Amino acid sequence: MRYTPAGLPAVDLVIDHQSVVQEEGTPRKVTMDCKAVCIGTLAVKAQQLAMDESVDFHGFLTPARNGRGVVFHITSIKRTNESQAASQA
Repeated sequence: MRYTPAGLPAVDLVIDHQSVVQEEGTPRKVTMDCKAVCIGTLAVKAQQLAMDESVDFHGFLTPARNGRGVVFHITSIKRTNESQAASQA
C-alpha cells in the first residue's frame, strides 16, 4: 500500500485476464496482463483479494505516466461469486 499526495491509500496491481470471445463466428481465446490501480476504500478491498481469485473489475483506462501503455483505474470490485449471486436474485 502506498499513499497519494492527497493522502489517499492506493494499491498498484497487475490483472491477469482470460476469456473466450466470438470473432466472426469463431471462438477466440484472449489472455493478457494489465497494470491497474485502486485508490481509497477500494485499495483496502483489493489487498484482501487472493492471487488466483476470479474478480469482476470495472473502471476506466488512462495512459501510463511514462506514455507507454495504459493503466486501468478500478472503480468497482466484485468477487465473481458475489456477481453470480446478484444475478440469480
